[in-house]
Amino acid sequence: MRSGRVSIIGAGPGDPELITLKALRRIQSGDILLYDRLVSPELLDYAKPGAAKVYCGKAPREHAMPQEQIQRLMIEYASAGHHVVRLKGGDPFVFGRGGEEALAMAAAGIPYEIVPGVTSAMGAAASAAIPLTHRGISGSCAIVTGSRCQQQDQPVRWDLLAGAVDTIVVYMGIGQLDSIRAALLQHGKAADTPVAIIERGTTSRQRIITGNLDNIEKIATAMNASNPALIIVGEVVKVREALLQLEAELARQTG
Repeated sequence: MRSGRVSIIGAGPGDPELITLKALRRIQSGDILLYDRLVSPELLDYAKPGAAKVYCGKAPREHAMPQEQIQRLMIEYASAGHHVVRLKGGDPFVFGRGGEEALAMAAAGIPYEIVPGVTSAMGAAASAAIPLTHRGISGSCAIVTGSRCQQQDQPVRWDLLAGAVDTIVVYMGIGQLDSIRAALLQHGKAADTPVAIIERGTTSRQRIITGNLDNIEKIATAMNASNPALIIVGEVVKVREALLQLEAELARQTG
């Protein structure tokens, strides 16, 4: 019997061209592809003929299959001698549950590897012309999950983040936007702190909504902001505004 193995791969933030060469080669060699909701469908076209493609994506309150079942499938396929490619949006170790899957493979004695990907925070921010750090404006950045906003046992420490971090990036936070802005305001963030929401970052459907902590929830509601989206809080959002102004001025001069 062939020796099976697992490749846990980051597919990048959405644009299929932002996948790494190493990840693409693993897709091309895989026997079984288990892929998530935010993986670009174009990447599946690189699978070799005959490769099985199994959807196991998760949306808010809607999971194609439980995490435990995904891990069981990975073990079963690899134990049968297959090269299993676990394809995940962004980077598998940034809110991707890649660590859980790696631990499950290790516990089962399955050979595995981790192939990093461009995480959504960095990819989407760059595609929206928002630097997460910028000299003289931001020297620190924190990436947090909005899905823990209502958890009492492991709450997000907005009280610490509000004063200690220059740029805050929130994954999975659209449904909690009002409570996030309220917590940051309560713990000292200024009401005029710039905020950007990036929907479907790096893709052809990308949309950017901007405002500040005082009005972003109203703006997002009026514009029907929806997942998948990132929330960026911090003065770095103004860099995008400056770039847009410079581009508009150049267009006027050359037009």
